[in-house]
Amino acid sequence: MRRVEKVIIVEGRSDKQKVAAVLNEPVVIVCTNGTISDARLEELADELEGCDVYVLADADEAGEKLRRQFRRMFPEAEHLYIDRAYREVATAPPWHLAQVLLRARFDVRIESLMRGRGE
Repeated sequence: MRRVEKVIIVEGRSDKQKVAAVLNEPVVIVCTNGTISDARLEELADELEGCDVYVLADADEAGEKLRRQFRRMFPEAEHLYIDRAYREVATAPPWHLAQVLLRARFDVRIESLMRGRGE
């Protein structure tokens, strides 16, 4: 039986680094570098078949555009949201990202949950 992988889709490299620092389990993090072409989206659909897909995009227009693209191609994907006050995944404090990921049943580093650390 194939083990189901968790995949998180993010927009930028700094988002990827920030999320990776909070996680405490093996997760594939795919960086779209902003918006993504339909051709690349179709490639991803093939690559990610059978995986649990999560979309963690910025709280701005570009992030909403990316979410719309993924809703169309991956209707089963779970969308994770940061508080609009932080606007970007990369600028959200680690404790906030950890809370968002915990609610989606990810294992996170305990120290990431402490306010004031790594901010």
